[in-house]
Amino acid sequence: MMKPIVALVGRPNVGKSTLFNRLTRTRNALVDDRPGVTRDRHFGEAVWNDIPFTVVDTGGFLAEDTDPFAPLIRTQVIQAVSEADVVVLILDGKYGVSPYDGDMLRLLRSQARRLAVVVNKIDGPMKEIHLNEFYELGFEPLFSLSAEHAYGIEDFLDHLVGLFPEIDSDTEPIQEDEQISTIRLAIVGRPNVGKSSLINRIIGENRLLVSDVPGTTRDAIDISFRKGKNEYVLIDTAGIRRKAKVDEKIEKLSIIKSLQSLEHCDIALIVLDAAAGVTEQDVHIAGYAAERNCGCIFLWNKWDLVDKQVKTVRTMTEMLRDTAKFLQFAPVLTVSAQTGQRVSGIFPLVDTVFRQYGCRLTTAAVNRMLEKALARKEPSIFRGKRLKFYYMTQVATRPPSFVAFVNHPEGIHFSYERYLINQIRQEFGLDVTPIRLMFRERSGRKLPSRAK
Repeated sequence: MMKPIVALVGRPNVGKSTLFNRLTRTRNALVDDRPGVTRDRHFGEAVWNDIPFTVVDTGGFLAEDTDPFAPLIRTQVIQAVSEADVVVLILDGKYGVSPYDGDMLRLLRSQARRLAVVVNKIDGPMKEIHLNEFYELGFEPLFSLSAEHAYGIEDFLDHLVGLFPEIDSDTEPIQEDEQISTIRLAIVGRPNVGKSSLINRIIGENRLLVSDVPGTTRDAIDISFRKGKNEYVLIDTAGIRRKAKVDEKIEKLSIIKSLQSLEHCDIALIVLDAAAGVTEQDVHIAGYAAERNCGCIFLWNKWDLVDKQVKTVRTMTEMLRDTAKFLQFAPVLTVSAQTGQRVSGIFPLVDTVFRQYGCRLTTAAVNRMLEKALARKEPSIFRGKRLKFYYMTQVATRPPSFVAFVNHPEGIHFSYERYLINQIRQEFGLDVTPIRLMFRERSGRKLPSRAK
């Protein structure tokens, strides 16, 4: 069953993202007093009176704008309007009527299937007097509200859901035996390595703004994508630059949201510029992903621009392994978002990583592995006595996490920990997922976890 789609449109800085956050009850959209913060379409889910619907935040729309991204933003807005069941035009109650408001209203009357008009930044009944000039636009009813303070939201939502088309009851439901998994993929990397271009290539449409100007993407954009029996959420993120080079508030917020996306993803697709090679910042970004224990896949993008006589897959992979030693398990794939080369190979790799990332092993199997590992290589001596392992068990998945109970956890050298993790990988075929191994005294005292 398809949910109704509601697109929020209007001039820059009228409060579209604030209303988006209010309706979705999130803080997913970046909000700032500076105009033009939103560029890409941003999708979210909302519910009112038990009726679910999808909300689309859009960039500020002006017929003429000196912003170099304005033509791309206008294309995104027009596409959002064409796909929406209801379009909400947001006007600025604090600023008053703008000449652009009338132009926008005429455009939407001809293109939108259903239209609602709200006057934002009206904080209470005393300020409703400012509505008079908006009636001159010739559209009724007008709804006054404050997206920031929630004034007037309920009346507006009652009207909004009344505009929704009737739900098609003949839509075929998903069969119970399909067992659909949702895999969250964060696409991360430096600015201008081709993250948005890669997503556009994957989904087969120009869903995201693409420009040669670094920093085009500001927000973390979630895009649902169905392939086979799996549902994927592709999270496009802002390019992460070195802290020393970040001085604008918006860019700082964008980077924070990029890093937060790593907290909530299953797998990070770390995009690198094959023409530029590995940079120090690439390694830092990979380190952020490793710290958050998500699955990782390296993607050498722009492979079509590489001189294959100088840079081979083998040499580029070895270079990456040498500089990002902490992600030796992460698969490496060469792709081109521009030509589509090997982009289709991303998802079989994602499925393999995700399967290992969510692997669950029995305690009996884990302890058989431990017994063989201890026989191959005895633990070291600590305080004059041999370290003794009692048993090991898996305590979590995503990533596979294990606890080994020993007599002296503090005596275990990092090299022996690495040996045990490698034994787990070899015994159970967990070669492309992070693994966490913790050590506890048999009494239950826990040491800080270490991820490998």
